[in-house]
Amino acid sequence: MTQITYDYFTKADIRTGRIVRVEDFPGARKPAYKLWIDFGELGIKTSSAQITERYAKEALLDSMVIAVTNFPPRQVADFLSEVLVLGAMLGEDKVVLVRPDGDVSPGKRVL
Repeated sequence: MTQITYDYFTKADIRTGRIVRVEDFPGARKPAYKLWIDFGELGIKTSSAQITERYAKEALLDSMVIAVTNFPPRQVADFLSEVLVLGAMLGEDKVVLVRPDGDVSPGKRVL
């Protein structure tokens, strides 16, 4: 494992967000959803997330997530993914979302 400094870690802009829209993503190579996430003052950002194995669309709507917001946008098929939603990998296609443990406003910085 490569060690990094705290200063290096803080370059990642990790924030809380609330999912405000969820759609199926039939154009993705692996099963995924298109997510629209409200990050408060940063606005609404999009993300492609391969979380269909564990989460129903209805359960995701209005739920909180944690995401890296300062990666360069990435084109995934016909969709621009602007943020990386964080999750713990249980297997190749199994992801458990990392979420705040309480009510947190969208856009709060995570350290």
